[in-house]
Amino acid sequence: MEEIAGLKHADVQNSTDAIQALRDGNARFYSGQSSRPDLGANERRAQIIGQTPFAAILACSDSRVPVELVFDQGFGNLFVVRVAGNVMGEIGLATLEYAILHLDIHLLVVMGHEGCGAVQAALMPEEWIQGEPQALQALIRRIQPSLESLPPIRDKKARMREAVINNVRHQVALLREQDVIVQAEKRGQIRVIGGFYEIGSGAVDLLTEEEELRV
Repeated sequence: MEEIAGLKHADVQNSTDAIQALRDGNARFYSGQSSRPDLGANERRAQIIGQTPFAAILACSDSRVPVELVFDQGFGNLFVVRVAGNVMGEIGLATLEYAILHLDIHLLVVMGHEGCGAVQAALMPEEWIQGEPQALQALIRRIQPSLESLPPIRDKKARMREAVINNVRHQVALLREQDVIVQAEKRGQIRVIGGFYEIGSGAVDLLTEEEELRV
């Protein structure tokens, strides 16, 4: 059982492999060829002993964004934190730090998505936002800085896409200022990247280069 529990994804040894595994899995998903990875009885029991995910993903809580399905990954492959607007907060950060320090992940992904309600809320007039509960207002305030320099875009869908991606970049930048993540990047353990999930097509665009991630 211990040997089974310690098995990582066979092809994932570093961040480059992890990115490719996510790309390959998403390609299977959006092309309708998902493998729907499952476990046999012994492997399922072995999951009690431990976990060996290759990537951690900070995603939105939106019910239309089932992360493991989108990347066609099975039990134990992904360590997922979900919060509205995929924003970095204290509890989410602590959870990701745990994954980095104790689970030996290779990749950290912040993934936004098409039609994000939290980002849409951050674009609303201030009087509307002030009508929301305090906790929800606090979450919206974590998104607003990423929208301050949003260029004027007339097409609503294109404008929302740009807003969501700006928020992804902003959250990536905030994560990369945190000491545990800074040190993990310095020693080459992880890469921090972004992603945009298009609900209509099922495809995820991964933002992997510094130019793509620049706020």
